[in-house]
Amino acid sequence: MGRYDFDAVIDRHGTGSLKYDCAARRGKSPDLLPLWVADMDFPTAPAVVQAIKDRADQGIFGYTEPDDAYVAALRGWFGRRYDFWPEASWLTVTPGVVFALAQAVRAFSAPGDAVLIQPPVYYPFSEVVEDNGRRLVEAPLAYDASAHTYAIDFDAFERTVAERRPKIFLLCNPHNPAGRVWSADELRRLGTICNAHGVLVVSDEIHADFARPGFAHTVYATLGAAFRDNCLVCTAATKSFNLAGLQASNIFIPNPQLKERFDAAVAQAGYSQPNCLGLVATRAAYEQGEEWLEELKAYLDGNYRFMVDFLARRAPQLAVVPLESTYLVWVDCRALGLDDAGLTELVEGKAKLWLDMGYVFGEAGRGFIRFNIACPRSVLARALDQLTAAL
Repeated sequence: MGRYDFDAVIDRHGTGSLKYDCAARRGKSPDLLPLWVADMDFPTAPAVVQAIKDRADQGIFGYTEPDDAYVAALRGWFGRRYDFWPEASWLTVTPGVVFALAQAVRAFSAPGDAVLIQPPVYYPFSEVVEDNGRRLVEAPLAYDASAHTYAIDFDAFERTVAERRPKIFLLCNPHNPAGRVWSADELRRLGTICNAHGVLVVSDEIHADFARPGFAHTVYATLGAAFRDNCLVCTAATKSFNLAGLQASNIFIPNPQLKERFDAAVAQAGYSQPNCLGLVATRAAYEQGEEWLEELKAYLDGNYRFMVDFLARRAPQLAVVPLESTYLVWVDCRALGLDDAGLTELVEGKAKLWLDMGYVFGEAGRGFIRFNIACPRSVLARALDQLTAAL
């Protein structure tokens, strides 16, 4: 037994929770069991809660900036875990990584310019491109249907870059929903292609802390000077410590010219000082939350292995894509022979589950579902029971 209880089921209804209280406004039935959005059903690390309480006791929540202690906490976290030592001058705090992606699109491209993604990929990637009047270009991941694994087709990637001439590549590292932890060699090959063609790399690394045993996350900016000077690295404690509602993300931009342009776009959006308690929570998480996170990861690993075993026994027609990072399990349901409507009816109408359906991740996601396993094991078992009973 560890120090922390991840088995406790906590009722989140009535808290304004996007995951639990907003089904009707999103066209969903309120009786669905939600395992969709990347929001964990675990209380954050006790040290984070205590830091927020201590700060709240002062009772003043005025404009707040990241200070030296905040930067030191970031440097300590990324340095210890990834041998990445960001400088204070590289840091811009934003209210979220998706906000940062949108501002990067606005800062480094013009309306009509191409922006490259690798579907099936986190759906806000395409949204921030198209909502800002840019042209979406895709270099889909290669899927091995026999092994149920994803890889990068580097030849196709390079052809797409050469022919479509994107200004920006939005890199998902680790990849959501494919669950891949890209190796340093894979990242270097991608980066070499981008550098050769003048494509800026914007690396979303929000799931970095969830690399499973046997896998090591590589921060894109650690690949070497040529890669560091042509990238934005987007990070946050929000996924790792379940702090999304506190809206604090840390964007590292080593190239001062790129940072100046990005900061100008952020300012034009009307954003300045970060959420006060977001800064407090992030610092406490990075200074005092490591033990909690490692225990959480062990629990999530148990959930993943439980799910793989459960489906192998009860629903072998569903293929789990091997998970290397994140707590979002990508499941290939194409053997069922259902179209989007049929798969949605199975999941929502019969199994009474609210999952992310694969088609929202792009054409390459059709026939898949995404499961959030960051919940007590009893809840996961209930969801899998409901799904297999529906089958």
